[in-house]
Amino acid sequence: MDTIFLKLGGSLITDKTQVETVRTDVLARLANEIAQARRENPALRLLLGHGSGSFGHVAAARRGTRQGVADAEDWRAFAEVSDAAARLNRQVLAALLGADVPAVSLQPSASVGCVDGRIQTIATQPVKSALAAGIVPVVYGDVAFDSVRGGTIVSTEEVMMALAGEIRPSWLLLAGETTGVYDQSGQVIPAISRANYAEIEAALGGSRGTDVTGGMVSKVQSMLALVDQFPQLSIRIFSGLEPGNLGQTLQQPAQAGGTLIHSRL
Repeated sequence: MDTIFLKLGGSLITDKTQVETVRTDVLARLANEIAQARRENPALRLLLGHGSGSFGHVAAARRGTRQGVADAEDWRAFAEVSDAAARLNRQVLAALLGADVPAVSLQPSASVGCVDGRIQTIATQPVKSALAAGIVPVVYGDVAFDSVRGGTIVSTEEVMMALAGEIRPSWLLLAGETTGVYDQSGQVIPAISRANYAEIEAALGGSRGTDVTGGMVSKVQSMLALVDQFPQLSIRIFSGLEPGNLGQTLQQPAQAGGTLIHSRL
């Protein structure tokens, strides 16, 4: 039975210009679209992840938590980052339950072990049990204990990919504010694979400036590396701001809009 991993981007569900501000109307609509997709396809096995947006990043940046934890002040910031991430997670859970989506939060800091900033172990049994029970496990970016750095931060994508080895999703759906990966003329690139990556890389370059293109090139490269590692996985980048788009993408990810990243194109 196919499993879908869905990530709701932090900039999609929060207002990044306002500290700890949820876009409650967007979040409620997305939760309702998930509920509708589950009603239309009761066999849908879904793991949900969400970014921290305007919640977790402030305290994390203040003490450089991702780079490591060395003293009492660092550990205080570590605890504050965990608390902020959990605050947003509670609001996501409330929206899902309010839309009649049975969802359970699985806190990464309680299940992840890191070595020098990389996830080495993760508890998969709770996720498998949730999926088998027909409920939606929800993960998010969080702090984690680290045998080298003391503590660090793991992103939502890192948690989801650590789970992918055992859960074996067929799709990773990335819902954000943009409609896909853009070329330098602002057009959505419909599909990216190793076969066309050289021309795609050229299309991503040029007039937009080093920082932006470097960021998108590295993001696409990391996603191609993922589909190399998990050949059964396809990735779709699409807009969650367009009403109905998430529901349609959950129902028919292969036919949906946005940018498809695949190993076998």
